[in-house]
Amino acid sequence: MLKNKKLIIALFLIVQIIAIQILKRFPEFVEQFYSNGVYVFTSKLMRYAFGWLPFSVGDVFYTLAGIYIIRWIIINRKRIYKDTKNWLLDILATLSLAYFAFHVLWAFNYYRLPLYKSLDLEAEYTTEQLVNFTKRLIEKSNEIHNQLAVNDSAKVDMPFTKSEVFDMVKDSYKTLSETYPHLDYNPVSIKKSIYSLPLTYMGFSGYLNPFTNEAQVDGLIPTYKFPTTSCHEVAHQLGYAAENEANFIGCLAAIHNKDLHFKYSGYTFGLRYCLVEIFKRDKDLYYEILATVNKGILMNYQEVQDFWKSYENPIEPLFEKTFDNFLKANNQSDGMKSYSYVVALLVNYFENQSL
Repeated sequence: MLKNKKLIIALFLIVQIIAIQILKRFPEFVEQFYSNGVYVFTSKLMRYAFGWLPFSVGDVFYTLAGIYIIRWIIINRKRIYKDTKNWLLDILATLSLAYFAFHVLWAFNYYRLPLYKSLDLEAEYTTEQLVNFTKRLIEKSNEIHNQLAVNDSAKVDMPFTKSEVFDMVKDSYKTLSETYPHLDYNPVSIKKSIYSLPLTYMGFSGYLNPFTNEAQVDGLIPTYKFPTTSCHEVAHQLGYAAENEANFIGCLAAIHNKDLHFKYSGYTFGLRYCLVEIFKRDKDLYYEILATVNKGILMNYQEVQDFWKSYENPIEPLFEKTFDNFLKANNQSDGMKSYSYVVALLVNYFENQSL
């Protein structure tokens, strides 16, 4: 009887995969009934359940799961040869349950309506639009930098602890929710990951735990990056699974904070993506525009670059490739390249708005 149950659960994995391929074709359905329906309830429920705890329940869960898997493999290692069929059945049944939980608790958001459609924005932009927006962004970034730094060549240091940044993130979303009520962020569940060191070596600044709905931020990254990284992970919590959309919403949230340091982090975050895009299109123009950026802003960029360089290792590209394939498998056909599409959202969103 138990064996039959395991077989049914294992076969259910095939049913799920087929169902998801069909679901991809109906983003409006996912948007209405899951992202703005079921998910709103389940995500808040999990944040109420785990958000008040001072440690990452999700990281503890992963630790215990890892220990259990290692123990199971050791105990059942002889079955690999003696009872291969049932051994594989156990694995497939477990994967089927995990796959089901992953999608029901969060990952159906990968198949929701693209953000540019729900915001009624264009998905493309011209180089002229990009350059005009970048110049506006430089002017705004320089203006804020001049208010925060001792001179135009000095980098900005955040005067907050990383825990204080977490507390300020909810203010960002509170202001942003005045325009977009569905972005109201309550209750709060954002924490430093206990696996910050491994995350850093893998090249990741944070992640959302889909099973506990906790936003996890790498506690080792420079404090300058904490506002935008935290806002990015909260965007995932609010149901925006696509990386480019989480970047866009995270950038908007940081910009909408009343604190100038948060605004600085948000504006310069968006600026960096625009500069990279100009570099791809016209290198001469890039260097011409780069010369108008305060050197202190470039120092902040360098600070982040130096941090990641200090943790470079041979296995980092493997993790990046794995994540790239994960994104492609979850409705982001361009993989990690989709990160650059945040520029399209920013350019078109601010086309007729002041910064």
